[in-house]
Amino acid sequence: MTAPLDDIRVIEIDNWMAAPSAGAILADMGADVIKVEPLTGDPMRNNSRPPRLPEETKHYDYQFDVDNRGKRSITVDLETDEGAALVRRLCADADIFMCNLLTHRQAKFGLDPKTMLTVNPKIVHATLTGYGTTGPEAWRPGYDVTAFFGRSGIYDAMREGEDGPVPMARPAQGDHTTGLALVGAILGALRLAERTGEGQVVETSLYETAVWTQATDYAITAQDRAPLRPRARERMIIPTMNRYPCGDGKWLVINMPQESAWVKLCTLIGLDHFVDDDRLQDLRGRFQNMPEIVAAIDEKLAEKSRDEWGEIFDTESVIWGPVLGLHEVVADPQAEALGLFPTLEDPEIGEYRSVAQPMKFKTADVGPRGPAPKLGEHTTNVLRDAGLDDEEIGALRERGSIG
Repeated sequence: MTAPLDDIRVIEIDNWMAAPSAGAILADMGADVIKVEPLTGDPMRNNSRPPRLPEETKHYDYQFDVDNRGKRSITVDLETDEGAALVRRLCADADIFMCNLLTHRQAKFGLDPKTMLTVNPKIVHATLTGYGTTGPEAWRPGYDVTAFFGRSGIYDAMREGEDGPVPMARPAQGDHTTGLALVGAILGALRLAERTGEGQVVETSLYETAVWTQATDYAITAQDRAPLRPRARERMIIPTMNRYPCGDGKWLVINMPQESAWVKLCTLIGLDHFVDDDRLQDLRGRFQNMPEIVAAIDEKLAEKSRDEWGEIFDTESVIWGPVLGLHEVVADPQAEALGLFPTLEDPEIGEYRSVAQPMKFKTADVGPRGPAPKLGEHTTNVLRDAGLDDEEIGALRERGSIG
């Protein structure tokens, strides 16, 4: 099968996880993604949580791998004039240049949109930042915990009650969501460039993407500008849209906003007396008595395990889902059926499981092309392909412009 982007070349200057994750998806789609790293490497290298594995394989950088698989790595010192010029030379024959450099650093290295479109009038120039490229805080660096979760209101909205502590996100949730946004922008820009013959400039940021993920809330808040009131379980508005523990200590989530769901749930779990309770005949009454309702549902669900309740709910078409631990998801038959954890092979450690990006093509070759590159692994070959001879490459290396 043909890969969607097998004729596309990407030059990528980025680090950590957000922009690199977009490059990994493009590589999965068949693009030749050349990752330009500083001589010391992307700081994400060797910065991962160590897995609980045998000594001979636990050293492998699995977290770096998932955002950089299938790419080629070259090492270039952008602080040297000839290093920056070398990147521009590579971009002259590329289709996409993507980076997470702030605008002043793009200008410093001659990698800003205006310069790059002069170098290659048909290139797609894509930027991912923390807070965007305009406005009073375009200068501010950002990680997903600051720009995506903190600044956007997500952390505040996720509090357990109005005065609850601020929760902490797991690594790279905002990064990977924003990476998907960048991929979408790049694919649209590629289509435009093909139709018009003109290069395109696209961008996204952690902050902007986070606001979009909360568009349902912001559709209201943008009008009334009133603070959102985070709700504990006992203060949710609808009892059939809540999370509950079961008898085995495992949790499930029910999400049924329909009025008829109240009678169905009460009947199924043995709270028939609630159906005729005059206090609970409408949403207002149930909201006013929510602590009592939640306590009663908790008590009933404690009589069976999560899986036992799941079978009952499935039989009666209750929309529910288990609250799984990460270790349970990697063994989930549904995850297996969807191919969420494809197997790759590294020459050093052999086979290992990676994580699939969430887009499927029925008749195209899309998926991981191989492990992440070693630092600077492809420097010589990429530069040879760009027309440099071994003498030129050696001179650049001696002067410290490349690794």
